[in-house]
Amino acid sequence: MSRFARAESARISPAISCRLLLAIIGAASLAACAQSPVGRQKADLGANRQATVERPHRVAALHPRPISRARIPDGDAKRTASHGVASFYSDTETASGERFDKNELTAAHPSLPFGTKLRVTDVSSGRFVTVRVNDRGPYVRGRVVDISPSAAEALGMVDKGLANVRLDVVR
Repeated sequence: MSRFARAESARISPAISCRLLLAIIGAASLAACAQSPVGRQKADLGANRQATVERPHRVAALHPRPISRARIPDGDAKRTASHGVASFYSDTETASGERFDKNELTAAHPSLPFGTKLRVTDVSSGRFVTVRVNDRGPYVRGRVVDISPSAAEALGMVDKGLANVRLDVVR
């Protein structure tokens, strides 16, 4: 073999050295990604388990309770359900399964049975409307009932959007 041939075979071309360098960098990157903190989390599970048990998930904020309820003996035909803020809404389908109709006098209440008749009275104006519960809601803290747009129009609260109301269970 000539001296030139030995020198050529001993020298690594720049293209091969670049490929080799990129392969080493890629392998190091993959190795760094493979060392996730999962192993450390499993080792620390005993310490963290107590913290997760002490903090349960809070769902109550999504389902507000009426602000106040007054109990009247069962002999009376009319009972006061609650006082609070009412709003009006529009939807495509109700929780009871029937299709929402903005022209009907309907309401959404968080706990009263479907079909319950409510007298919704605007405390400031004294106007009232009787609605039928056919949906669930409202899911906004502080509100006790959502009423249909036609019921909101009957109460005169379309421009205001919200009204302080008293709810009386009629039937």
